[in-house]
Amino acid sequence: MSAPELIRIVSRDSPMALAQVERVRTELAALHPATVTEVIPVRTTGDKWMGDLALVEGKGAFTKEVDAALLAGEADLAVHCVKDVPADRPLPAGTTFAAFLERDDIRDALVHPGGLTLGQLPPGTRIGTSSVRRVAQLAASHPHLDCVPFRGNANRRLAKLEAGEADALLLAVSGLRRIERDDVITEILTADAMCPPIGAGVLALQCREDDTATIEAVSGLNHPDTYRETTAERMFLHVLQGHCNSPIAGYATAHRNGDLSLRACVFTPDGKTVLNAHEWAGPLDAATLGTSVAVALLRQGARELIDNIAH
Repeated sequence: MSAPELIRIVSRDSPMALAQVERVRTELAALHPATVTEVIPVRTTGDKWMGDLALVEGKGAFTKEVDAALLAGEADLAVHCVKDVPADRPLPAGTTFAAFLERDDIRDALVHPGGLTLGQLPPGTRIGTSSVRRVAQLAASHPHLDCVPFRGNANRRLAKLEAGEADALLLAVSGLRRIERDDVITEILTADAMCPPIGAGVLALQCREDDTATIEAVSGLNHPDTYRETTAERMFLHVLQGHCNSPIAGYATAHRNGDLSLRACVFTPDGKTVLNAHEWAGPLDAATLGTSVAVALLRQGARELIDNIAH
């Protein structure tokens, strides 16, 4: 089947989201030089609402309008950050992931105007972040630091930092690199120091299930190792049924010898309780590995921990 002459790509309209679309367009152009791409930017509820995401459908606030444009036939392909796509429920009926692009850096970065590292920050330093995952981990590892709510795209957060609304920021390394602002990074934290969110650094390409031409055209962009890692992580999150206020973190690693491992954590918001699990797939497929790690955490009490967090 030949590639479509035109592929309309829908995405959030933030600078980072549009930069991600340009990566997809570039890779598609290399794969199908005769295909023309058109970008359809939409403003999502998550980008308009600067309050608690739990009040506006959680992570789904970043995908609802994009999904609607795809389902309505206004676009042929949606580009999502996997970390923003809810895993506690299926994708919208009639849609599917056609590809996961090769994964970018999964780590978090500290941005401090004075160039201090996380370990050098004095007591009372205000860290700008609204991520419950980051807040819980900082509470566990650096309880002398204060987290202040910070919403908005990366550029907006950097502007708030410059305006003095916080003393430092935690942002995704991959996001800063996508908008070419990695110059502001003071320190890149290891995944042990700050366990990343599920789906960190992964871009997903979503199509309508009946659009076989577009699915076939973009499937060549799928990265097999990233597919395995993401499948394990999303199955893990699905089994846990975490919500947007659940401090859950984890990442899978596809190793050179073909092995797959998954490390994951569940925290209380105050960081005083941390549940850990780390397993290797062996003969298990990616989805089974995700399930196995989730069950290991459920046996440690993750269900009660998650259910006791208001949302």
